[in-house]
Amino acid sequence: MQQKSILITGCSSGIGYASAQELKKRGWRVFASCRKMEDCYQLKGQGFDSPLIDYSNPSSIASGMEEVLTATDGKLDALFNNGAYAIPGAVEDISTEALRAIFEVNFFGWHDLTHRAIPVMRAQGRGRIVQCSSVLGLATMPWRGAYNATKFALEGITDTLRIEMRDTPIHIVLIEPGPITSNFRLNSILQFENWIDWKASPRSAQYRDELRQRLYKNTQKTDLFELPAKAVVKKLIHALESPRPQPRYYVTTPTYLLGILRRILPTRALDAIMARG
Repeated sequence: MQQKSILITGCSSGIGYASAQELKKRGWRVFASCRKMEDCYQLKGQGFDSPLIDYSNPSSIASGMEEVLTATDGKLDALFNNGAYAIPGAVEDISTEALRAIFEVNFFGWHDLTHRAIPVMRAQGRGRIVQCSSVLGLATMPWRGAYNATKFALEGITDTLRIEMRDTPIHIVLIEPGPITSNFRLNSILQFENWIDWKASPRSAQYRDELRQRLYKNTQKTDLFELPAKAVVKKLIHALESPRPQPRYYVTTPTYLLGILRRILPTRALDAIMARG
């Protein structure tokens, strides 16, 4: 039996790295991509194929996919879109330029890679496309507007794609984690410092007393319901290997809870809950 292949993005750490490690153990040929060449070199040293794919760089998406298909004689069994980042800050303080930048990585780059994978999977008569969304694609929280927006967009286009692909042998799946142990918050600090002029904001006191406290002083503190990355990997394995994968997989208690609350609560009641952050 031919070894199954999967392309995973964002493999330098967190969910992507844990997924690559576990799937390799399960016999998959894993193309563990990263956006920095030094991270690719580290993964190659661990025995992975590791193409350079930076969602903000369309040429790297094209060359990365070409590298994968050259290595597999034009085949690809699965794609796991995973790499993403956040820009913490109030919506009124996030520039349109910042929104364009985050959508390029969290949405347009994902679509570009998916768009390249679908013809391959159509031609071979099989395929799985798994999107790593978020609980913040189901419900919004303050200070997370840019990330919320990209995940809501991802949910919409993925749901549409799943319906459209019902007449094909390609399965489209969403995984929706809540808080997962990773470098996500640390990476968010760089984006906050790059894009948000918090001292000039009418919310400067809130930034000082709330958001900055969370970003800078609690970097080692885990969220109440935080789970390790392997919790996501468990759902990913089912999405990839089950004959009938689910359309969406919830991970962590907050995701299950908010999946229920958004269906049963009036908007004002849900807003009051989410406003607590």
